[in-house]
Amino acid sequence: MKLLLPVFFAALTLSAAESGAPVGKFQQLDPSIPTPSPQRNASGAPGTAYWQNRADYDINVELDDVKRTIKGEATVTYHNLSPDPLTYLWVQLDQNFLSHSADSRAVPNIKRGIDPSKITYSALDRLLAYEDYDGEMKISKLTDAKGGALPHAVVKTMLRIDLNEPLAAGADFVFKIAWSYPINDCERINARTGYEFFKEDGNTIYTIAQWFPRMAAYTDYAGWINKQFLGTGEFTLEFGNYKVSLTTPDDHIVAATGTLQNPEAVLTKTQRDRLLQAEKEKRKPVFIVTPDEAKAAEKSKPKGKKTWIFQADNVRDFAFASSRKFIWDAMAVEGASVKGKPVMAMSLYPKEGMPLWDKYSTHAIAHTIQVYSRYTFEYPYPVAWSVNGPIGGMEYPMICFNGPRPEKDGTYPEKTKYALIGVVIHEVGHNYFPMIVNSDERQWTWMDEGLNSFVEFLTEEEWENDWKHRRNERGMVDYMRLKDRVPVMTNSESIADLGPNAYGQPTVALNILREHILGREAFDHAFKTYAKRWMFKRPTPSDFFRTMEEASGVDLDWFWRGWFYSTDHVDVSIDEVKWLQLDSRDPAIEKPKKKKEEDELPKTLTRERNYSLSKRIDRYPELKDFYDSYDKATVLPSEKKKFESLIKELKEEKIDPALLQTKHNFYLIEFSNVGGLVTPVILKVEYTDGSSEELSLPAEIWRFNTEKAAKLLFTKKELKSVTFDPRQELVDTDIENNHWPRRPVKSKFQLYKDDKPVNPMRELTKPEKEDEKK
Repeated sequence: MKLLLPVFFAALTLSAAESGAPVGKFQQLDPSIPTPSPQRNASGAPGTAYWQNRADYDINVELDDVKRTIKGEATVTYHNLSPDPLTYLWVQLDQNFLSHSADSRAVPNIKRGIDPSKITYSALDRLLAYEDYDGEMKISKLTDAKGGALPHAVVKTMLRIDLNEPLAAGADFVFKIAWSYPINDCERINARTGYEFFKEDGNTIYTIAQWFPRMAAYTDYAGWINKQFLGTGEFTLEFGNYKVSLTTPDDHIVAATGTLQNPEAVLTKTQRDRLLQAEKEKRKPVFIVTPDEAKAAEKSKPKGKKTWIFQADNVRDFAFASSRKFIWDAMAVEGASVKGKPVMAMSLYPKEGMPLWDKYSTHAIAHTIQVYSRYTFEYPYPVAWSVNGPIGGMEYPMICFNGPRPEKDGTYPEKTKYALIGVVIHEVGHNYFPMIVNSDERQWTWMDEGLNSFVEFLTEEEWENDWKHRRNERGMVDYMRLKDRVPVMTNSESIADLGPNAYGQPTVALNILREHILGREAFDHAFKTYAKRWMFKRPTPSDFFRTMEEASGVDLDWFWRGWFYSTDHVDVSIDEVKWLQLDSRDPAIEKPKKKKEEDELPKTLTRERNYSLSKRIDRYPELKDFYDSYDKATVLPSEKKKFESLIKELKEEKIDPALLQTKHNFYLIEFSNVGGLVTPVILKVEYTDGSSEELSLPAEIWRFNTEKAAKLLFTKKELKSVTFDPRQELVDTDIENNHWPRRPVKSKFQLYKDDKPVNPMRELTKPEKEDEKK
């Protein structure tokens, strides 16, 4: 096919514009997000009228290690910083999720799709455990500051306090509340809080959270956030200052949100000296409680009680851990300090956590703080804890609970090592999202889990080369091609596949945005702007979307619409590659060339067979005219004149006529957007001379037609092949149509054996060695 270049470009533009394909994917996002307000302006920053309420707590609590109960009382000071008078207050009683009276108790079983005809013994045991365990948080006292009773109502996992008179804008309200509840055994009743009992030594680890009545959030965008806790949607809370007095058996080691106020009363002099030593150590954790000391404590009995007093300022929650089994190590985080003192990374774990925890946990904390601070803001708290217990992974201000342990013989598979490092990074990272950038977890899980998983990805990349990410681009393909998945902008309680939806998809999307759309410099600037703008404030999705656009200088509405509001997926097909060469328009060159091409055409069988027959034109010579004797290679005067006119026209337009003699090949690469998700187009182009190049086309290539697009490639080389997404970075769900010409796609074929994961550290027993030889 031969076309004059300007004519070709005109035709290409018209074909896209006139196709009539929908272009709604590139429309602005304004109809789908809230209108800017004095509280949240159009740039994505807090407005001049931004406000949020606060709640301060003074709590006394006792952990009973015999009855395994929590009993506490608190004085709560609620600050109404909103412009609205409030006639009642809402308080979260999330522990009631484990109450006999809670409708929500059946939700996890239904949500996880348990088939009663195929129920496992462990699942049955957990169901039966609810018959014996009632985790209701019993409220024994609720009064105002003067001791007067307050009318109230418990509504499942929420408590409404009815005020005797409206709480005016700018005013404070003080109330006192007392409560108690039995702690759940995590082995039988799995939750985000609870205890783990060790039969071998008769001791218990407590990792306690959601343990006190917590003020619900009152917001400018939704009023009271009083959605019930159904187990998945996490917590939306107000910032405040906490003073918490924790009474435990006197041989327990306690970690908690905040800083210890009475170390002289609860720590030995040796422990205090070791802490001072740890403040100077930045390369290797220092044991505050050694493994031998923890083993000795396991055999002891308490002689009384101790009260640990913690102070935490400007936090949105409080959690703690307690046990006599704990080994304790600590070190300073290099480059991180608060008020002139080093930020401390600390870990608590039983002997069952060694040798894995003593090697990796505290280092992973320090690494997380260093990398996250570079991408967001400096860590503002004095300490970060990682505690090993029955909880697989859960986060709170300054403290998190993490589960992976080595096997009983002290060895561990490779995946356990990386599971521990990864979960510590993830849970410590939650200090940034949502413990400081205080997004609404009840409404939008992805705003904390997705953003945190993305920075976790960057942090793991800086741990070592070739980190095996749990949620990488190829790992998301199966999920992205599901027909019944829901958009990321879905409430967490309505998401069946929470992991890939709220963690994986935002992580992959933001990686693509950083690597292939904005570039690292522009993305990192915008992301850090968002984090700093919303430190200790409560952003919504629109604040994130607007900030990323405003700070990067790029319109990304199409990106949010596709990745967060739709269920489209990436599937780009290379449909056809057309080869074009420029016509020189010189008849002296083109006519002989054309005649030669025609003469070289293979003769068909019919044509060969008819050569022996008498032709009519030969029997009637009078039918012959000029064209029967005309040599098609001859240049006619009219054609010569037309070419001369073209040359003159080009010269008048100051275009070198030598342009018509170019030897370039023009390749028109045509694509289809099968999956519907607008995406950048990354192409690897290979030539017959063995060379190759990579082309990166912006997503705007689809702006006139979101179903079809084309790229014109001109080169002196001869094209051999074209591949879309050569490194499989764009989560394309069908790689079979990614090649031109089509090629067979390699698929893994394995024989599976029902075996445990390989543990190369574990020494084989004699019978196993014999099996290995066989």
